[in-house]
Amino acid sequence: MKVKAIVIIALAAMFMIYQQVFSKENTPSKTMQNQTGETKTAAFSGGCFWCTESDFEKVPGVLMAISGYTGGHVANPSYKQVSSGTTGHVESVEVVYDPSRIDYAQLLGVFWRHVDPTDPGGQFVDRGSQYRSVIWYANDRQRKLAEASKAELMASGQFDKPIATEILPLGPFYKAEDYHQNYYKRNPIRYNWYRSGSGRDRFLKNAWKEDKLAKYQAMEKDKMQNSGKKDKMHPQDMSMKYTVPNDSSLREQLTPIQYEVVRKNGTEPPFKNAYWNNHTPGIYVDIVSGEPLFSSTDKFDSGTGWPSFTQPIESGHVVEKTDRSLFIVRTEVRSKIADAHLGHVFSDGPEPTGLRYCINSAALRFIAAKDLEKEGYSQYQSLFN
Repeated sequence: MKVKAIVIIALAAMFMIYQQVFSKENTPSKTMQNQTGETKTAAFSGGCFWCTESDFEKVPGVLMAISGYTGGHVANPSYKQVSSGTTGHVESVEVVYDPSRIDYAQLLGVFWRHVDPTDPGGQFVDRGSQYRSVIWYANDRQRKLAEASKAELMASGQFDKPIATEILPLGPFYKAEDYHQNYYKRNPIRYNWYRSGSGRDRFLKNAWKEDKLAKYQAMEKDKMQNSGKKDKMHPQDMSMKYTVPNDSSLREQLTPIQYEVVRKNGTEPPFKNAYWNNHTPGIYVDIVSGEPLFSSTDKFDSGTGWPSFTQPIESGHVVEKTDRSLFIVRTEVRSKIADAHLGHVFSDGPEPTGLRYCINSAALRFIAAKDLEKEGYSQYQSLFN
């Protein structure tokens, strides 16, 4: 008996040491940032948040995933309350990511490949509405991307059953108790035992033996290119086509107000700029690089005295950054290649996006629809046919 007791004590000690070492070496720093310091967030529910957190944190460009609760009617709920299924909350994760390394559309692809989107009653061994799969959108852009991604998944034939994953507006997100955070790293043996027994990995391996979704997306992209329709350019293709002059050349090419806006984050006067009242059909390109930014088909009169648009002509050409100047928090928009200050985006615009891209005319060059082919932008001619 004494020998057994000694062996049990020794094994327990080894287990505690293993957990401590594993946790110290593998728990990510919560202060980890990208090169520019800019981060964005997205929220998903995929059953047990230990697993969803683990899956997202292994993705390059994801800085951290925070386990929590959202979607219910009880403020600051406890795990016991949520697991009872009476609060309306769903176990969820808030994904903090580096938008220069991964975008929201790619996160959606990660999500689909780590859940059973055909199960309306929970996920794997966890049953009940508190474990169902949900994509929570924080703005209209996320909603549209999520709906388009879900439509692609259905059209691809990846699953034989209907897609049951919901797409819902994100409300307050409540962080779960500390012992749930990074559970898969702090308690690896218990986590791996649970994950293996849940059947999650067996299902995913079988469901994604053939990635029909990726094949469908590639096929649709080829169709679009072959049909001559406007397609979003890859960042590498953009950088090859659109170039940025050096600073001394820019000072010679631009007017003082144009240089002040694009390089000094300035703002031109309202109602006293080139395009605030321009109604001619055409597109607006970056004054520095020429990369396409906005279309007159998305332009509207906001009454502010600056050109306003509901969306970019190419979302990949416009980068959003947090602006804390003027003692308030705003979302600045800059061009991708030229890194030129364009203006700001606000959530008080009209449908279909609900957004208002308030842009300085000084950051833009207008190209009339009749001149698109001559100027090398014929891919956008179909917008005005």
